[in-house]
Amino acid sequence: MKIVVYASVFLALLLGGCGGDDRVDGSGNNVDKKLREKIDGFGLTGDPSADRNIPSVDDAKVQLGMKLFYTKALSLDFDAACVSCHHPLLGGGDNLSFPIGAEAMDPNLLGPGRLHKNTGNSFFDGGPTVPRNAPTTFNAALFDVGMFWDNRVESKTGTTGANGGDADNILMPGQSDSERIDSLVGNLPSTQALFPITSAEEMRSFGHAELQNGDAVRHYLSDRLSGANGNEDLSERARNVWLEAFQKGFNTPDGNASTLITIENIASAIGEYERSQLFIDNPWKAYIEGDIDAISESAKKGALLFYSGYDEGGANCVQCHSGDFFSDGALYVMAVPQVGRGKNHDASTEDYGRANITLNDEDKYKFRNMSLLNISQTGPWGHSGAFTSLKAIVKHMLNPDESVQNYNPYTELKQRGIAVQCNDVEVNTAHALEQLHVNRQKGISPHKNVVFTEEQVNQLVAFLETLTDPCVEDSQCLSAWIPDPRSPNFELLQQLNATFQ
Repeated sequence: MKIVVYASVFLALLLGGCGGDDRVDGSGNNVDKKLREKIDGFGLTGDPSADRNIPSVDDAKVQLGMKLFYTKALSLDFDAACVSCHHPLLGGGDNLSFPIGAEAMDPNLLGPGRLHKNTGNSFFDGGPTVPRNAPTTFNAALFDVGMFWDNRVESKTGTTGANGGDADNILMPGQSDSERIDSLVGNLPSTQALFPITSAEEMRSFGHAELQNGDAVRHYLSDRLSGANGNEDLSERARNVWLEAFQKGFNTPDGNASTLITIENIASAIGEYERSQLFIDNPWKAYIEGDIDAISESAKKGALLFYSGYDEGGANCVQCHSGDFFSDGALYVMAVPQVGRGKNHDASTEDYGRANITLNDEDKYKFRNMSLLNISQTGPWGHSGAFTSLKAIVKHMLNPDESVQNYNPYTELKQRGIAVQCNDVEVNTAHALEQLHVNRQKGISPHKNVVFTEEQVNQLVAFLETLTDPCVEDSQCLSAWIPDPRSPNFELLQQLNATFQ
């Protein structure tokens, strides 16, 4: 009892400080006291998963979802899997500015060594074919507003804690991104899982003209696993193994293939696997919970800059990266350099972001505000993967005008073959930056440029690094989310056995 009392008194004295000034940089002995005021003022707990239903990785449905996430049988040419662009050992992404999904030279090689075949479809231009960076799947259970860079899978209500799981609550694209229809499945991650398998660049590939739309592709792939409609792409033995996996995953031991192996159940199981990837036990959480030695002094000063408004000399990051999830889920124009082949509805090389969904020019260049949890491990950063260092994206967010002026894709980007898609970066990025200026003038954007010293930038980076759960840096810890290639039926289920370069 005495130890507890003494510890409490010591903590109170330390948080109270012994004088010093009140500057936002925390000079003197006031840094912990000032930071505690920010934590309390913003109502932070360190735990964004509170009151949410998060599945365990050991759940039967999650284990089925993992098999589906890793199988190449969900790509029409058996050359890609969900995990091709979202591997746990690569921060839930692929460590590339732009993914290479279908038509890779080596389907099992992930990361910087992954290259597109140099022959084949006319869409290939020597570089990656996917037009946007692969977001991390980590903490997918914490999204309530939308998924994808443009929130094209979106909750109608954004109910906190629901993960989009309210009844009849999710909108998704129909036969085009701008056509909005109700989701077939029950939450945001599961709805999102319906789309990579229909994307030619990601998993579908560019052949199979007989499959004229996304629904045709989805049903063909479910038929492949079940054997329905005479589909014999897989051996009878493989189809039986898939049936057993679905029977176990959905706790229906006597279920038959036609009722269990459906596209809805495939997406639902994949979504549960993604939702099980909860990684929030980071040093910042420990600090909030009372361990004042959990983060460095530099990180504490960075946190003060993060949580302080412009009028206090801070970066005002909390304006958008709010709450314990570090995101409000909204879409903003931030003029991240427009690298890549583009994603739009007019055949240009620009990426119009949310405007592809709404067809509203005012939504051009708006992209989803990403969560900052585990950000040190989820690069490259930005919708275009334009920044390959955490410090570079921090500098951009502080002052997009200066960042864009100094941006050089040929030195910033590390991905082989990407140079061919950099020809229009300057002019396209200028359009996005102009839109940011317009939004500021209209009061639409809360962002202002700030000028920080290198020391202050480093402090912000130090704080962001405290948001990383040590598990995502530990291959042994992550092994629970990676199938063992020595396990029975690994090859029979067409599981991708990843290698890295």
